[in-house]
Amino acid sequence: MPIWSRLVNLEICQLVHKQMTIKKHGFIPSAAPEELKAVLKAVASEWGDEIKDMEEFDVVPLKGAMTNEVYQINWPTTHGDLHQKVLVRVYGEGVEVFFNRDDEIRTFECMSKHGQGPKLLGRFPDGRIEEFIHARTLSAADLRDPEISSLVAAKLREFHNLDMPGPKDVLLWKRLRTWLGQAKKLYSPEAAKEFGLDALGDEISTLEKELSQGNQEIGFCHNDLQYGNIMMDEETRAITLIDYEYASYNPVAYDLANHFCEMAANYHSDTPHILDYTLYPDTEERRKFIRAYIASPGNESSDAEVEQLLAAAKKYTLANHLFWGLWGIISGRVNKIEFDYLEYARQRFKQYWLQKALALESLSL
Repeated sequence: MPIWSRLVNLEICQLVHKQMTIKKHGFIPSAAPEELKAVLKAVASEWGDEIKDMEEFDVVPLKGAMTNEVYQINWPTTHGDLHQKVLVRVYGEGVEVFFNRDDEIRTFECMSKHGQGPKLLGRFPDGRIEEFIHARTLSAADLRDPEISSLVAAKLREFHNLDMPGPKDVLLWKRLRTWLGQAKKLYSPEAAKEFGLDALGDEISTLEKELSQGNQEIGFCHNDLQYGNIMMDEETRAITLIDYEYASYNPVAYDLANHFCEMAANYHSDTPHILDYTLYPDTEERRKFIRAYIASPGNESSDAEVEQLLAAAKKYTLANHLFWGLWGIISGRVNKIEFDYLEYARQRFKQYWLQKALALESLSL
């Protein structure tokens, strides 16, 4: 086991968070905890680099995360101007409400064995150290690029076909009910009424009954396919999907619906919580993505297959609005990251009620 794979003291988390608070870009000071110095120096040593001064470690906060705080840590190598990099992920407060962290780590490690995503380099109580992927994170605009969109579709198909350990049951409905229960505990009856929480139990049951009819393809779904969780190597055009915190087995149509909904978001704008549904992909754009998705393993995509999955994804948009609406109101109570979670939730719930009749009317799976 590499020396940096030991558990790291919580002081790492506190130190990195302090760096974020004091300034947006800085160096780990010489007064840093001794264990932090030892671990970072050990990582560098394993890679053939000798670090004598702690100021050689450079901390760069990475923007766009809404659950965790993410940092790039660099240090100079012994090879001139080259730099080594690792990624430090500090878990957001209260996120254990949403998923089991041990399950997520097992998924992370299994994905690595499948050759997917970054390698896990180490863990500490409130976060982990990951391999730094030398690729760029996509932007909101990239999702509308036809070439990039086709590459993402092919990668998503590959992701869905992964054989992951554990039960292969649909998790969506159980998770929605669990989150609804958590949300009701966190809010007063008055606040619960504002968000319509009392009505959502029946809505979830109705959706489960309606959307579970007929034959559905179940796959290992990412469940959070926003542009910030998609990376692309500029030279090879290879796509990498990252961040598997919400990943589970679900209908693949749900994952497609999630990706389409994310096209309304720009988390790097001045108002990252605002969703612009004029940017939601039209029918033809969604159809092209689904055709590329079905055809990606070298298969022929029939019109019937495309239209069936297109209709299913439209229905699952409703479940996606409830999923992230509940996530938003829970996050508004448990997460301290600067993001207007409650307004985000309001927009998601508003879209649910606006789209419900239209999405379910005269469509079949």
